[in-house]
Parts: sequence; structure tokens; C-alpha cells
Amino acid sequence: MAPKRPRGAGAFPKPVDTPAPGNPDPDALYAALDLGTNSCRMLIAQPKGSQFHVVDSFSKSVQLGAGLEASGKLSRASMWRTVQALRICRKKLQKHNVSRMRLVATEACRRATNSREFIRMVKRETGLSLEIIEAEEEARLAVISCAPLVSKKTEQLLVVDIGGGSTELVWIDLSKVPKIERPLAIMRLSRGFSPVDSPFPAAKVVDWISVPLGVATLRDQFDDVEDDAGRFALMSCCFEERLSDFSPYNATQAREGFQIIGTSGTVTTVAASHLGLKRYDRNKVDGLRMTSDQIDAVIRDYLSLGPHGRRADPRIGKDRHALIMSGAAILQALLRVWPTDRLSVADRGLREGLLYAQMSADGVLEDGPF
Repeated sequence: MAPKRPRGAGAFPKPVDTPAPGNPDPDALYAALDLGTNSCRMLIAQPKGSQFHVVDSFSKSVQLGAGLEASGKLSRASMWRTVQALRICRKKLQKHNVSRMRLVATEACRRATNSREFIRMVKRETGLSLEIIEAEEEARLAVISCAPLVSKKTEQLLVVDIGGGSTELVWIDLSKVPKIERPLAIMRLSRGFSPVDSPFPAAKVVDWISVPLGVATLRDQFDDVEDDAGRFALMSCCFEERLSDFSPYNATQAREGFQIIGTSGTVTTVAASHLGLKRYDRNKVDGLRMTSDQIDAVIRDYLSLGPHGRRADPRIGKDRHALIMSGAAILQALLRVWPTDRLSVADRGLREGLLYAQMSADGVLEDGPF
């Protein structure tokens, strides 16, 4: 039996005092919500110079994609779990009187045959309008959020966003862009991956791919394999096989001038484990650079711990231990193909990209990377 709907759930007010596009309000608050296969995350922020100041945030594991691999549908239990989280988001939006917002859903809703039913359910129960975005836009928004982490020495850049249901990879050639312009050239990709007429030096997107395997979907695919190390090896090889359509896959890439930026819970958890953090600290993790050898050492440690040891490890966290090995398998596959001494850890992603794109379109950010 479905939970009762609270009175007035569909009465979400329209934003008030919304500035016209040509007359932006510099004091307006903006919101970005990312509903993925595993988590529901939201940021509420205010423009501040070339950056933004986070006013409020929300993050909860909702496991929207639980069972999706087998059934092709979002389960009733998963949808109701997610609606409960979205009700909290709605309250925060109302509390802060947010006037600009973009609320998006990604891979689970792209794949589920009943996603439209779910979108209508969310609107009916919470008053929120979710938008299902395409994989290219998801990848593009993740890329521009990472612009401040791009080194001026980087000539070839790979941005990797490991999600719950899919993994996006974008390879960018910056060799023709003056060093000082490289982070800003990444942000100009907010207009699209295809070349556009511009007087500014452009970052060239060599190729991008959305692999329909993320930490949740990859784990579910090999859930019946009992041996921990064997399951990890199978997951890593399976993911690498899906990279064959990505044009840089067979290219030999020198470590000099090459940078990977990884944005996901997997990458930040590996970084926290490398640092030995028993309590997560974003200031220590975001922007940290790791080598392939350092990451491999963390993964080998995870394998030696086994499922019970990982569950008890405070560095991993209770919401991440069930997904960390599938994420690590993806990360290992990437580093096997493209080893690097410069993997930058990004505690940022789709939400930050959504905020930047909205603020940039409204003209409320100063020039420069946020």
C-alpha cells in the first residue's frame, strides 16, 4: 500500500521575484538537483564574484535504480524512497525562496521504461518538475564544473564522471590553447561539445562516451559471483571492454602533459582512504593529485580487507562500502589503459555544472573560473 500523500504536496509555489533574463538579480539564490541511479543531491547557492557560495545542501542515498538492471523499471519502493527525499528538497527550496532552479534526473530515468510515470508521480507528490537530461549534457556539465582543477601544463585532459548507472568520459585537447587560458577554455564548453564560432582559444573535444555501467549497475551485473577478488577482476575487464568505441582507447598517451580529473564518490573515497581520513574533509580531498601507483595501493588494500573489513572501515563510510569495489574496478580499468602521475580528485560534478551554467546564462558571474 502506497504511503498517504500529505495535504498540499502538489502546491509548490512558483518562484517569486524571478528576474527577467535581461535584468538578472545578483542576490538571487540558485538551486541544482542531481537525481542519479543511487543518490539524490542538491545545492542551493548564491553568486559570489567568479564563484558561488553554497547556502544549503542535501545528499541522500535513495537507490532509485535498485532492480532496474533486471526489470527495466523503477520499482515502487525505489520511487517512494526518492519521493521522500525530494520532499525534503522541496522544503529547503521553499525555506530559501529559491528563484532559479534546475532539477535533473540522469541514467536511471533515461533507461527505465516507466520513467515518465515516475516524473508525473514526483510532480503530483512534491510539486517539483524533474527534467531527464541526455548523456552528452550530463558529461558537459561535469566537465565545466572541473575547470578550476585543470593544470596550465595540461595538453591532453580526460574527465571521468563515475555515476551510479553510467560513466561519462570526455577527452579534450588543449595543446592549441595558451597555458593561461586552459581552465577558461574548459568553461567555454558550457555552450556544447561541437566547435562554435568564437574569438577565444577553444578546447577541442576529441571524443566523449557514456558507458551504461556505473557503480550500481556494474555491481548488480556481477552480484552472483561469490569470490570477492574474482568479482572485482570480472567487473574491471567488463568495463574496459566497453571502452573500445572510445577513439583514444588505442592511442599511446605519454604521461607528460596528460591529466585525468575524476569526479565521483568512488574517486573521493579512494582519496580519503589514501589520506587515512576517518572523517571526510572536502578541503583535503578536492583538488588532491594522486598517481596510478597510489590509487592501485588503495585498491589492493580494499581487496585485502574483504567485504567485512570494508564494511567496518571508517575511511569508506556506510553509504559507500557496498559500491566501492565496482567503482574501484572502473577506476582500475581506466588507469590500466591510461596510467598517469596526475589524477586530480574532484569533489564536484553535475550540480556545480548546473549552477555555473545557470549563473553564467544570467550574467551574474564575473569572468574567470569559479
